[in-house]
Amino acid sequence: MRPTLLSRTRRWLGASTLALIVGIGGVSTAYVLTGLPATAQVQKAAQIVVPEAVQPQSGFADLVEAVKPAVVSILVEATEGPQDVQRGGGNFNMPDLPKDHPFHDFFQQFGDQFGGQGGDQQEQQAPRKFMAAGSGFVISSDGYIVTNNHVVENATKVTVVFDNGDEETAKIIGTDPRTDLAVVKIEGKDLPFVSFETTPSRVGDWVVAVGNPFGLGGTVTAGVISAKGRNIGGSNYGDFLQIDAAVNTGNSGGPTFNTKGEVVGVNTAIYSPNGGNVGIAFAIPASTVKTIVDQLKTGNGITRGYLGVSIQDVTKDIADGVGLQHAKGAIVREPTADSPAGKAGVKSGDIVTAVDGTPIDDALGLSRTIAGKAPDSTVELTIWRDGAETKISVKLGTLTEDAAQSEPSKPTPPAEVKPAPSSVGLTLVPNSDGSGGLLIQDIDENSPAAEKGFAVGDAILEVDNKPVATVDEFETALAAVKAKGLNTALIKASRGGEARFIGLPLSDGK
Repeated sequence: MRPTLLSRTRRWLGASTLALIVGIGGVSTAYVLTGLPATAQVQKAAQIVVPEAVQPQSGFADLVEAVKPAVVSILVEATEGPQDVQRGGGNFNMPDLPKDHPFHDFFQQFGDQFGGQGGDQQEQQAPRKFMAAGSGFVISSDGYIVTNNHVVENATKVTVVFDNGDEETAKIIGTDPRTDLAVVKIEGKDLPFVSFETTPSRVGDWVVAVGNPFGLGGTVTAGVISAKGRNIGGSNYGDFLQIDAAVNTGNSGGPTFNTKGEVVGVNTAIYSPNGGNVGIAFAIPASTVKTIVDQLKTGNGITRGYLGVSIQDVTKDIADGVGLQHAKGAIVREPTADSPAGKAGVKSGDIVTAVDGTPIDDALGLSRTIAGKAPDSTVELTIWRDGAETKISVKLGTLTEDAAQSEPSKPTPPAEVKPAPSSVGLTLVPNSDGSGGLLIQDIDENSPAAEKGFAVGDAILEVDNKPVATVDEFETALAAVKAKGLNTALIKASRGGEARFIGLPLSDGK
């Protein structure tokens, strides 16, 4: 490796970061292969099987010996085109990720909180060639290999290195930026391979991670599953396993095994204040990986179901405002114009509590569930509307980039109204920009409205799912909520053109 490249890599690895994608970094082929035996041959075998579950008190040596032949290092030669790169101030250095990368928002969010001084700076990065290293694992005897999308992104050449030093050039079969997964293939037969878990692992189960941290290759670490269902931000379908096995830069795309030698997840990111392992790593669960990989292997790309709604989590205040017993589900801000949901009769303010009988906990759960459905399939939504449960059948569309980025329809502008104070500490005036509702002109800092995050300039669009265009309509709607025996009103407000539901207590508790 050239000293300048290595020194840059070390400085990047030592940067103060909260989370790192664990497969990006300049590493030369020579550096990655250091210490790997060059004379051994790739083991020829059928599917790798560990005879029985390994007992941790006896160590993991038998497990590791069985699975290591199927775990590979991924070496990438790539060219990165010119792009605008956001770099945080202070001591925070954000990796050079495209703005549309699944983890760009994650770095951006935490860069402002840790070490960010003087604001972000935007600069143009010239095209450059680079080498990177990650991890992967063989899933079939004929050479299909799973890794992360960010490991092989923009690759001009992908080389697979087995644990015994054998190298093969790989072809990229398919990638999925949304889940950060990719499938590459080498030519071969009777290759050693591993399979995915058949029974979901539980929090507290032992796991073993095998991969290529810092280009060292064949590194084994052990720990437990710390949590499930983690959303680390920046991913539309976040459902990550959190593990405490040591994972570092270069482990990206590598497998995490259970004690039976089955893959429970694909290592993707770490949480770190100092650039190194602190025992918090994130892996894409096997169930997601298997579904995506099966589609990628066909070479036809990924298809996902599309409902066509903008949604948010249901908070306790929102649940109280609509008479829902538990703060579960996803509330619909707006159906997208001409979307499957809108055509089926889904309305703003509806709360989706289940899909095909499976409970929905939050907005991410709904997104993940719908994305896992086939386009053109019909799903049954359980909806909470007007204090009662109803069911709506929706024929899903196909999620495309245009569909994912489409804006929800805006409400019809009301007639002009005169400004007047309200009974909940808000002074409301007509919304002169034509986007509807009432604007908050002033707010009592000691009111529940201020406590719940309302601010001057916000637009009040609806109360209890009823449009309001005058202060009289606003007060009438609040009175109707109280008449129902509820102490919280469901308010639909807009800030910066983005609508959101907020539960507004109608009493300050005094």
